[in-house]
Amino acid sequence: MSEVKTLSPKQAFEFLKAHPNALFVDVRSNMEYLFVGHPAGSIHIPWIDEPDWQINPHFVTQVRQAMLGGQHGAAPVVLICRSGVRSLEAGDVLMKAGIKEVYNVSEGFEGALDDRHHRSTIGGWRFHGLPWEQC
Repeated sequence: MSEVKTLSPKQAFEFLKAHPNALFVDVRSNMEYLFVGHPAGSIHIPWIDEPDWQINPHFVTQVRQAMLGGQHGAAPVVLICRSGVRSLEAGDVLMKAGIKEVYNVSEGFEGALDDRHHRSTIGGWRFHGLPWEQC
């Protein structure tokens, strides 16, 4: 079995431009997606979400529905979370479920914590000035 491939935020942005049929999934919680913001063009399928913070038992099915319900078919799946950890876990599950081409955005949307415990200052989709939106 193959492994989840890793892309930096800038690489992911270029990959998505080169593969317009790719499915770009933000796996963060509803609160993060709505209030922190999300990459432009992403769809939201939470991996772990409130109120109980359990893994979404329907995650694989929801990703498959998104792939088959639109223009995506057997297209690549690109996953992003806050810092690249949850999306990697979710990607491993997708690979085990038979989805063949899965990518993880290594720094996530907000990147790692800096020495003052702030995000979006040393990495992440927003840090690199890539397109994002907020509800």
